[in-house]
Amino acid sequence: MRKVPIPPHRMAPLKGNWIKLYTPLVEHLKLQVRMNVKSKSVELKTSPHTVDTGALQKGTDFVRAFALGFDIDDALALLRLDELYIDSFEIKDVKTLHGDHLSRAIGRIAGKDGKTKFTIENATKTRIVLADTRIHILGSFQNIKIARDAVVSLILGSPPGKVYSTLRTISARMKERF
Repeated sequence: MRKVPIPPHRMAPLKGNWIKLYTPLVEHLKLQVRMNVKSKSVELKTSPHTVDTGALQKGTDFVRAFALGFDIDDALALLRLDELYIDSFEIKDVKTLHGDHLSRAIGRIAGKDGKTKFTIENATKTRIVLADTRIHILGSFQNIKIARDAVVSLILGSPPGKVYSTLRTISARMKERF
């Protein structure tokens, strides 16, 4: 049995998307799922019908991804693909910033109307969630590294144009391999 705590700001989206969250866990992974309202956590348990030995871990990762702020469609990829991971770090892990400097760093990562964030996501085939000073990246191990390097360079003060050109050369190299 596993418990996944749900933060208060994700309770409303959880209630609104409960059927979409619940269905793949029960129908595909054959897990027993319930929402414990008192402890504000989702509890997952194997059942006699569970076939896959890693189903409980996959289900836990799926619910945790939703709790971190990823869309259900993005989190569903964790159930389908084995090579997906979530990497989390804080801006303060990279550089200690306070006040306006911290706000500008978050702004550089997001970009105008989220443009920079979407560019990094598309170039590296990852998904990024900016949760205040925490950054969560969902993707394959190699792609997470590329996305993390781009985000770190933005935190350290690189202009977005320089990060775009670096991503462009990296994505061109990735296309040559495949």
